[in-house]
Amino acid sequence: MQTRSCQVLIIGGGPGGYPAAIRAGQLGLDTIIVDKHGLGGTCLNRGCIPSKAMIHAATKYEEMSKHADGDELGISLAEAPKLDMGKLVGWKDGIVTKLTGGVGQLIKAAGVEHISGWAKFKDAKTCVVDTDEGEIEITAEHVVLATGSVEVELPFLPFGDKVIGSTDALDLSEKPEKLVVVGAGYIGLELGIAFRKLGSEVTFIEASDGILPLYDKEITRPITMWLKKHKVAVNLSCKAKGMTQKDGMAVLEYEDAKGEIQTIEADKILVAVGRKACLDGWGVENMGLDLVDGRFIKVDDQCRTGMRNVWAIGDVVGEPLLAHKATAQGEMVAELIAGHKRVFDPVSIAAVCFTEPEVVGVGLTPDEAKAKGEEVITGKFPLAASGRYLSMEAGTDGGFVRVTARESDHVILGIHAVGTHVSELSGEFALAIEMGARLEDIAGTIHVHPTLTEGFLESALTALGHPIHISAPKK
Repeated sequence: MQTRSCQVLIIGGGPGGYPAAIRAGQLGLDTIIVDKHGLGGTCLNRGCIPSKAMIHAATKYEEMSKHADGDELGISLAEAPKLDMGKLVGWKDGIVTKLTGGVGQLIKAAGVEHISGWAKFKDAKTCVVDTDEGEIEITAEHVVLATGSVEVELPFLPFGDKVIGSTDALDLSEKPEKLVVVGAGYIGLELGIAFRKLGSEVTFIEASDGILPLYDKEITRPITMWLKKHKVAVNLSCKAKGMTQKDGMAVLEYEDAKGEIQTIEADKILVAVGRKACLDGWGVENMGLDLVDGRFIKVDDQCRTGMRNVWAIGDVVGEPLLAHKATAQGEMVAELIAGHKRVFDPVSIAAVCFTEPEVVGVGLTPDEAKAKGEEVITGKFPLAASGRYLSMEAGTDGGFVRVTARESDHVILGIHAVGTHVSELSGEFALAIEMGARLEDIAGTIHVHPTLTEGFLESALTALGHPIHISAPKK
């Protein structure tokens, strides 16, 4: 067995691990990163990027189908577009390959060594990596755990031929004519809506009493409208029970809101009920680490674990399970190891759902703010009043930008939006919250016309009582 040593050993090459490795290399630290399933992790290989590619392709297909049915915008097609799922997946895979290859080059340029293999720890600072060329034992001064998360598999709906998770859904060579999605959170909704755009008949089975439970119903209403318009059945307060097969079809059994047992047929059943920290198979039990409820690794505000010089970042330390959180933590930990002074204490972390329409939220909703004892004022600007949105065939889906501010000093506590391309506003929203902006700061910033950002400006003006492009709210 080969033996190696280094200053920094990073386990996991996802959006937490690889930025940590790059930053550590930039800071002159002798660094090794170990990853088995491809640099970029779930995000680049099996999640964020491939799903957004699928969503883009589905949207394009839907738009082309509209032009085949009529002459919207004065543009018509002589025949309906043809869908080749194999080529769509191939295009998606090409994007993934390009990006993951780029990550490999960046890691190499930073002077970091990448070892492809599966690491298993013997103790807190020593692991054995199983590679195609044999085993390598590595001992490090600092260990950074960035093992990420995995899909939750329901025991009564194990993944297989007819039951798939989000990873399998992104690699289907044929479009399912009938797709049942168990779970109406952001992953299930994003993929379910994409397949509906591609022409699949889609049905949701959701255990709670609403879609996207992290958002209030005012925000999710435009998505609900889209689902109804496109004849997507959403069965709320329903619990999946199991599956049988009949005549080559999957038959899902579920309990409806009245407690009665129902069945529904599908070509595929997509289970999207969440993700959990990846804690199995790499020897966490040998490292002496503290866990939170047995689900996540316990860390402090510098991502230090209870074991000296062992750090953990990203999904493995708990909510929110977001790539950009992991990246920020990874960069911070590398700088802490190099002797810099840092702490992970964001005011809020923006979250985006790439549904139809898109949703973005950062900070507190009005109800959440009131529950914390805040007296608030709000401003909501409908995107139907935005010239830029209308010129993009958008704004008519019920979308809006809503700002929530403290009444006494006008400090912005939360910003939420729903509508076409609102994900691109998330950076401005997050910056405003992080910098402690007041409504007057946004109102006093000249926003470019015509752009999507004007919706944020107008929401702040509305909260102040003097919007320009809608009627002033009644006092």
